[in-house]
Amino acid sequence: MVGYALARLQFKGRGALYAVVVFTMTLPFQITLIPQYILMVKLGITDTYLALVAPTLMTAFSIILFRQFFIYIPQALIDAARIDGCSELRILFRVIWPLSRPVVITVSLLTFMSSWNEVLWPLIVVRNRSLMTMPQLVTLFTIGGEAESLLGLQLAAATLLALPIIIAYSFFQRYFIESMASAGIKG
Repeated sequence: MVGYALARLQFKGRGALYAVVVFTMTLPFQITLIPQYILMVKLGITDTYLALVAPTLMTAFSIILFRQFFIYIPQALIDAARIDGCSELRILFRVIWPLSRPVVITVSLLTFMSSWNEVLWPLIVVRNRSLMTMPQLVTLFTIGGEAESLLGLQLAAATLLALPIIIAYSFFQRYFIESMASAGIKG
């Protein structure tokens, strides 16, 4: 919704809001790590799946990808929906959303990959072993001394870490490539 608003709606401060979104991409995750952890503790959601998912629900990168996709949707399509009496939300969910399958899948795939590979955040927010992510468990396994010099086990763990990403990409590569190809086309 933020990408659509930045791409299609005219409002005061739109350029400044977009600049803030772009600026947040320059901040390293480690700068926001402590405030995010404090927020999770105050909300009482540490040691839950919500604490793992919450920081990745909306990222600047996904907002920019959606904005760029929505910019290149023909304005005539949106104008036709307005003439038919659609509100902005209805235009978004009935007209734009069905067209945006490639970018939705691309953002989902990239978000999954970054969340799957994340180790630092889960190490901080999750202490319960049954809630730990696989990369977190592998890190504890290799660094924690359980694997020691067992190279075969370490390589098997690395293969298991790469497998879900390879499978997800192989299923959705068509949409990923379609989204990247359409992002560079103007007009």
